[in-house]
Amino acid sequence: MSGQSPTLTGDVRVDGPAPALLRAALDAADEAVLLCAAADDTILLVNKAAARLVPGLTPGAPCPLPGLNDATAAGTDTFTDDYAGRRLAGRRRALDAGHYAWYLRDRTEEVNRAAALAAERARASFLAEAGRRLSASLHLGRCLRTTVELAVAHLADAAVVVLPPENRRSSWIRLSGGSPAAEGSLPQSRLAEVPGLVEVLSGFPPIPSRWLDAAQAPAWLGLDRIGGLLVTPLPGNAAPAGALILARRDGGFRPDDEMLARIFAARAGAAIAAAALYREQVDTTAILQADLLPPELVQPDGVELVGSYQAAHDALRIGGDFYDVFAPSHPGGDTVLALGDVCGTGPEAAVLTGKVRQTLRALHLVDARPTEMLQVLNQALLDSGGRRRFVTLVVGALRRAEHGRVHLTLATGGHPPPLILRGDGTVEEVPVSGTLIGAVPDTVVRPAEVELAPGELCLLFSDGLTEARGGPTGTEQYGEERLRSALATCRGLPTTATVERIRQLVSDWVHGGVRDDIAMLAVRSPVRTALSLRDGGQSSFALNSRRVRQRS
Repeated sequence: MSGQSPTLTGDVRVDGPAPALLRAALDAADEAVLLCAAADDTILLVNKAAARLVPGLTPGAPCPLPGLNDATAAGTDTFTDDYAGRRLAGRRRALDAGHYAWYLRDRTEEVNRAAALAAERARASFLAEAGRRLSASLHLGRCLRTTVELAVAHLADAAVVVLPPENRRSSWIRLSGGSPAAEGSLPQSRLAEVPGLVEVLSGFPPIPSRWLDAAQAPAWLGLDRIGGLLVTPLPGNAAPAGALILARRDGGFRPDDEMLARIFAARAGAAIAAAALYREQVDTTAILQADLLPPELVQPDGVELVGSYQAAHDALRIGGDFYDVFAPSHPGGDTVLALGDVCGTGPEAAVLTGKVRQTLRALHLVDARPTEMLQVLNQALLDSGGRRRFVTLVVGALRRAEHGRVHLTLATGGHPPPLILRGDGTVEEVPVSGTLIGAVPDTVVRPAEVELAPGELCLLFSDGLTEARGGPTGTEQYGEERLRSALATCRGLPTTATVERIRQLVSDWVHGGVRDDIAMLAVRSPVRTALSLRDGGQSSFALNSRRVRQRS
């Protein structure tokens, strides 16, 4: 008030209102305030908010806040300190030449919220990384390794994935900090060594970590000591894809840790289940493909047989074109050749290809002739029901003839006629014809008989070879004339080299463009040596004579 003389309270000089009024004003403030003497940093006054925040603060007594003491000694104007489980922050303000005040704030909730936000961001980042890495591959081994790598990086000191038992054994993969990943398997009976593992693999809900005795964990988990153990299911398709075992050397798992582990396990389980399903499908496909792939060709009585198959798509090993060779079903019987083209490409055509090959094999066992094979196959396809698909096919019966010759009986159903490379380099077309197999009830087949002199070659091929588009314009068909010319240049070449040369010429023609399935099957009569010409006066000219006759 005006005209009132100064009043002293200890070392505090108050001009104006009485000291009681000053204390009342500070006690009414929500912010904690410490009034200090600048001369010796003695605390002169502690308001009620400061007393509640730091119960040990007393005027004239040592301050219990190390952070405040350090800031006072260093002359800094701010400090942070932990006191009784609270995070405190202080700011110094000068009042006059002899006094200053510390203003204290409780920042515990603010710090906790920031920590919770940071932890949530870390969890979100971890789960995003897990989703990205786990979905990057359908390889089961990579999914398992990624699972334990992510778990050790973010959740535990060691992680083990145990797969459900197969044939009374369970496969596992383990990773612990500082050690390379290890894999193995163990008998189903040993799963009970890990508390809760049998239950999780059986589909029961996870057991909270506080109910598991970490001391019972076996040594194969890979830690010298275990302070906390968590066993979490890896959910799959209607059944667990496995179990995730997490171990920590020191301390246990908090509820938040267990929740994060379960969310991660759900994503890992989905990835592992998808990879396992993909592997099962790949294995099944491989088994089915094995019977549809081109066979190893028999070499009957010295006759050379060489086949070549190239699917329309590089990713597929099978398709609509095929060739097969059936060894004689009894002594003195014929070797049967077949090369065909099922309408379409890909797996659906490959399935029909398998049916056609098995039908031909069965007909060969009952000594059916090529014409009969085509007629029976035509009726079988017409009677099969469902979507009707036709086949073009050439079937031949092969047997050795006199003087080293090879005799072929050929019949076709809608298929390009085979070509013959004679000893003098000329190329002939076998005069056969026939209607598509599986298209009309009454198929017409006009077979032909061919003899190959020693060294001569007969080439069976699918229309994917002659209809391959490429060349300068990229759309021109390779055509039969180019095929004839290419085959003529193969005179004197081994059979394998002949087939490979034709395949390479067509591939160069297509030059990476779109192509159909291509199948070839070459039959070459064995070349006769000078010693084998001692056959009663037969000359090499007589051996090179050739005969093709049409048979109705």
